[in-house]
Amino acid sequence: MKIILKICFCFTILLCSQAAISQQISKEYLEHLTREWQGERFTDGRPRVPDELLERMKLVTLEEAWAVLRNHNYRYQFEGNWQQINPDSVLVGRAVTATFMPGRPDIQTAIDDKGHQSDGRIKSQNAWPIDLLVKGDVYVADQFDAYVDGPTIGDNLGNSIYAKTGNGIVYAGALRDISGLKEIGGFTSYFKSYHPSHHLNNAEKALNTTLVSINHPTRIGAATCMPGDIVLGRDGGVLFIPPHLAEEVVRVSEVVRLRDMFGHQRLREQKYTPGEIDTRWSDEIEKDFSGWLRTHINDLPVSTDQIQEILKKRTW
Repeated sequence: MKIILKICFCFTILLCSQAAISQQISKEYLEHLTREWQGERFTDGRPRVPDELLERMKLVTLEEAWAVLRNHNYRYQFEGNWQQINPDSVLVGRAVTATFMPGRPDIQTAIDDKGHQSDGRIKSQNAWPIDLLVKGDVYVADQFDAYVDGPTIGDNLGNSIYAKTGNGIVYAGALRDISGLKEIGGFTSYFKSYHPSHHLNNAEKALNTTLVSINHPTRIGAATCMPGDIVLGRDGGVLFIPPHLAEEVVRVSEVVRLRDMFGHQRLREQKYTPGEIDTRWSDEIEKDFSGWLRTHINDLPVSTDQIQEILKKRTW
């Protein structure tokens, strides 16, 4: 009897674990795909880049981040040509991904049945990924550029997303209720188009979109985004930074920022020529830069601790 009870218990746990991941990637497979990340993870396996790095990432330019990714042979992490909400703000956060496809009734009803009966989800599919969001996340959705009857997000879901994350979205499709979304304030977002219609999700009457995956790899234009990637949106473009490269991106950016400040100051002072600054620096300039860092350590747009780390690794 005890053996039978143990088998029943294990079988129940297995069923519950399977029900809990409807439309979602398994924790084990996500950890496998993101195995180069050695840091903390969320309970579902998504990499959790520290908040401190997210704050520092807000000063990183797309060019600086792109160069680091390119050097590591990550060639398809950038997507441009967006419409924006709050175009003068910077969007930074951890990606939660969703992939929609053109609606197909048999798939739609099968997914609905699984979500409603096994997982207890009573909302429509477009709300399922939003239920998973936490502070610091960015909702990243491939909506296959759906236009008429395509928008799954308006000001209602927009307010919910912002309340959960403190961020906006990256949405490869059409939004609705743009005026209402702009009123949210900090809802810095990137989207492909606007249409006043709303998505159709009734498999028996009218169906336009079907949610096929949550927190799987997804394609956003010409870019690949993984759950847990750091989203960097600014100046009209979006980069998806693999979590294991996030710290390197920030460190390189901070060094470049400081070298640019030093170089511009010395050019204004006419201490060096443009030719000397625009090429590989001489030993004399490198020594001058190290001295400049020490002199201005409390006045620079990089934390004192980070400057100390930079100085430790310099030989001048």
